[in-house]
Amino acid sequence: MTDPTATRPDRRPGGRTARIRAQVLDAVRAELAESGHEGLTMESVATRAGVHRATVYRRWRDVSGLLVDVIDAAGETDWRPPDTGSLRGDLTALNQEIQESLIVRPSFAVALMAASFHSEQAARAQTHLWADRYAQCEILVERAVERGELPAQRTDARSLLIAATAPLYHQLVLLRADPDPHLPERAATAAVLAAVAGAFRVPREETV
Repeated sequence: MTDPTATRPDRRPGGRTARIRAQVLDAVRAELAESGHEGLTMESVATRAGVHRATVYRRWRDVSGLLVDVIDAAGETDWRPPDTGSLRGDLTALNQEIQESLIVRPSFAVALMAASFHSEQAARAQTHLWADRYAQCEILVERAVERGELPAQRTDARSLLIAATAPLYHQLVLLRADPDPHLPERAATAAVLAAVAGAFRVPREETV
C-alpha cells in the first residue's frame, strides 16, 4: 500500500504550536532520509528546524518521541486507496505508489522502517499505522466482490493485500535490486489470480 509515512496536513490546533510541530517533523524526515537513525539527534533536528532545542526536548523528550510523532502525523492524512474500476488496476496503482516511495533517494520510507528497529515506541506506532492502512484498503476487496471479480465467499482482504504488495518490499528493500517497472502490475495480477482461485478465502468455520 501507499507509503504510510508521507507528509500529512496537521489536524491539531493551528497557530504557533502547529507551525513548530510542522517545522520539527519536516526536519526529522529530512534528517532520517539523509543520515538514517544513527544520525538523528535532538540537536540536529532543532538546528534544521530553526527551533530552540529546549522546545524540542520539552515537547518530544527524546528521539523516540520524534519518531512516534512523525508516524502519528502520517496517520492524519486524507489519503484514499486507488479506485480504477478493477481490482487488478487498484492493486497495480497501489504498488506503483509503494515502488515510488521506496526508490526515491533518499527514501524516507526505508529510513523510517530501519529506525523502528531501534525504538520500541516507534515500532508500535508503525505497526498501528500499517494496520490502519490495511483496514483502509479493505474497500478494494469489497468493491471487487460487488463487481463480481471475486467469489461471493468472504475473502481475507489483508492476506490478499500482503500477497499483492510484498514483492515490492522483497525486491527493493530486502534484495536492494533495481526497480522493475513491470513488477507493480505483475504482482497485482498474481494476487488477483490467486484470490479468484480462492487462495485467500476465509474458511467457513471462521466466518461463523
